[in-house]
Amino acid sequence: MKDSARGRALIVGAVLTVTVTLAACGDTASSGGTPTAPASGGVSVNPTFNAADATFVRLMIRHHEQAVEMAALAAKKATDPDVSQLAAKISAGQKAEIATMEGWLATWGRPTTMPSCPGMQCMPSGMTPPGMMPSGMVPSGMPTMPGMMSSADMAELKAATGNDFDKLFLRMMIDHHQGAIMMAQAELAHGANPDAKALAARIVTTQQAEIVGMRQMAGHS
Repeated sequence: MKDSARGRALIVGAVLTVTVTLAACGDTASSGGTPTAPASGGVSVNPTFNAADATFVRLMIRHHEQAVEMAALAAKKATDPDVSQLAAKISAGQKAEIATMEGWLATWGRPTTMPSCPGMQCMPSGMTPPGMMPSGMVPSGMPTMPGMMSSADMAELKAATGNDFDKLFLRMMIDHHQGAIMMAQAELAHGANPDAKALAARIVTTQQAEIVGMRQMAGHS
C-alpha cells in the first residue's frame, strides 16, 4: 500500500497544486453580482471567489465522495468497533461538507464538474512540474488528486475481510486524509472565498486529528 501511494504521488501528487494556482478553463474570478440561490439552507451566499476556490470545491466534493464510499464499506465490514465509529463520523461529517460545497457552486453559478481541459490547454507553457502528467492525460483508473484511491485500491478494499479489512481501511484512509490536507493547504494559500478557506482550515484540523487516532488504532490491530 505504501509503495503504491508513493507511485501515485510521483505521477499525480502535484496536480491539485497546479490546477488551483491557474485559471481552470473558463473559471474567472467574481467579486459581486447576483448569486444563484444556494442549494441548501445555511450555505454562505458570499459571491466572492476565484478559480482556486472553484477548483478546490469541485475536487474536494469528489475526494469526499470516495471517503464516504470507503466509510460505507467499513460500516458493513469492519470488525473493530472503533473503526466502525470512526467511519460513521467520517461519513456524516463529509456528507454535510459535500452539501455545503455543492451549495457554494450553485451560489457561484459554477458546475459541479471540472471544465474540459484536454492535454495541456489549462496549463500555460512551462508551468507543469517535472514528472507530473497533466490531468487530461492521466490513464483511466489512475487517481488525479492526492490521496485518492485507484480503482484497484478500491477493489482490494472491497475484497478484504475481518482484521485485514480494518488494517487496510485505516492505511487507505490515512493516505486519503493526507491528500485532503494537501488540497486544503493549497486552498488556504491560493483561495479568495472566506467560507471555502474556513472549511479548508477545518479539514486540516479535523483530518490531522483523525490521522493521529487512526494510527493509534492501526498500532493495536
